[in-house]
Order: sequence, then C-alpha cells, then structure tokens
Amino acid sequence: MESNTVISSEKYFGFGPEDIKRAPRDRDKLNKVVRPSLTYWQDAWIKLRRNPMATIGLVILMVYILMAIFVPMLSKYDYATQNSAEMNLPPSAGHLFGTDQAGRDLWVRNWMGARVSLSIGILVVLVNTAIGCVVGGIAGYFGGRTDMVIMRIIDVLYGIPSLIIAILIRTVWPQGGIFSLIIAMCMVGWIGSARLVRGQILQLKNMEYVMASRVLGASDKRIIIRHMIPNISGLIITSMTMAIPKVIFDEAFLSFLCIGVQPPMCSWGTLAQTAVQVYRVYPYQLIIPAFFICTTMLSINMLGDGMRDALDPKTRGKY
Repeated sequence: MESNTVISSEKYFGFGPEDIKRAPRDRDKLNKVVRPSLTYWQDAWIKLRRNPMATIGLVILMVYILMAIFVPMLSKYDYATQNSAEMNLPPSAGHLFGTDQAGRDLWVRNWMGARVSLSIGILVVLVNTAIGCVVGGIAGYFGGRTDMVIMRIIDVLYGIPSLIIAILIRTVWPQGGIFSLIIAMCMVGWIGSARLVRGQILQLKNMEYVMASRVLGASDKRIIIRHMIPNISGLIITSMTMAIPKVIFDEAFLSFLCIGVQPPMCSWGTLAQTAVQVYRVYPYQLIIPAFFICTTMLSINMLGDGMRDALDPKTRGKY
C-alpha cells in the first residue's frame, strides 16, 4: 500500500533527481548590498521626506517656529508698547502688518502670539501624553480591578466636555496667567491618550518578548517603560501631532471668549478677539491672525498624516 502512494516527481512535475543541479555561486552578487541597513527611525525619516504634503507642512511649521522665536527678539518694536500717534495704521514698510487700536505693531504681536499659541499647544500635548501613557499603561498592564477602576473614572470624565472644565477653571482662577490656562486644558485632555495606550498595552502584554522579560525577572516598571512604551512610540507620536491643532484651536477659542491669555500678553486668539470689534473698518487686523491659525492647523495635520504613514511598520522599506 505504501509503495502505491509514492508520487513520481518526474511524472507530475516533468523533472527527476538527475535534473537538479547546484546553482552557480556568483560572489559579486552575493556581496552586493541590495538595500542599506536602516533603523526604524531612519526608515521613517526617509519616508517622511518623500511625502510632499508632509514636507510642506513641516517647512511651514518650522518657519513659524523660527519667526516666533526671533522676530520679537530682533524687532525694534515691542509687542506691548502703545503709541497713540500710530493707531490703526494699514500695512506698510514701517509696519508690515499695520498697527492695532492702541498703536502696537501687529508684525511683532502676531509673532509673539505665535510663540504663545505654539508653546501652549506643544506643552499641553506633552503633559497630556505623559499622563495618558502612565495611566493607560498601568490600566492595560495590570488589568483586573485596577483597570476597571481607572476606566470607570475615565468614562465619567470623558462625558464632561473639556472646554467646559477649562472655562470653569479659568473663571475660578483668572489671574493664573498661562500656567492656569495650561492646567485647565490638561485636566481631562489626557483621557484620549490614556485610552489609546491602554488598548495597545492590552495587545502587547501577552507577546512573547514580554513574557520572556517577565520570566527573566524584569520588574513591571521596566517592562512597561523599556519594552511596551517604545513599541507604541510611533502611534503615540502620531497622536501627539494630531492633537496639537485641537489644543491651539481650543486656546484661540478661550482667548476669543476673553478667558484665555490675558493682556498685555497676546496669542492668535486674543488678536482675533480684539480685531473682531473693528473688522468692518480694519479687516486686516482679523485676517492676519485667522490666516496664521488656519495655516498652522493645516500644516500640522498634513505633517501628522505623513508621520502616521511613515511610522507604520507595515510599510517599512516601501518608498
């Protein structure tokens, strides 16, 4: 019975054992580097540079950051100094963006507003991400009752609009300046990051390398910080990039309601709020900060989309 079940390779495939020969060894081809060895971050950077929309967004964002840093430092005008003799001047060679109702140079004030708005956006996202990684990592890794308690607290906080909490805190603590504004925007802003990290940790904690680390005696803190968080760093960075525009918009909205950045400090939101009062007569005072808000949010969104594609491990090596 066994001899009848033997299938002849020559009958079914058209060749026999005598047709199998050793392939010639071409050492030049064997030693040729088909693709250079790249790390995960080098590969992501190459893919990001080859994405035209992400590159445009990155260039715009870097230009705004550099201008926000150096223009208020190098300009002969001060963002807070008032001049009653130069009120509401149109854009000109002396004042590139014109002046406002108090005679302050809008070129300097807009770039000072960029410094404040971008700083608040970046700081709030960094704080929210740090808190979210810690809370979500603990909930996802330990699970059980710990996960249940943390997630029920998050569910309660998630049902409260973040802007309502920010408005309440700013109403109670109006003199806290930028610090109180950052605290107000961080009260529940970490919830999204916590839920994202928890979901990823739940997938990773049963992986083989995590189990091996646990068997070798690694502590829970080391497993979370050294093994799990780095493996979801790409997703975290993408989430941070996509969250910055929302924070900038929320800050502009709060400043527009006169509960954000307080005078004489300015942001794009306070500039827009001040310009609304005279936009029919001096529309440039509103158009300029609105343009910067829109282009900043658009450029960060384009950069975030590009980073999402570049940091996707499934597309590694595909340019």
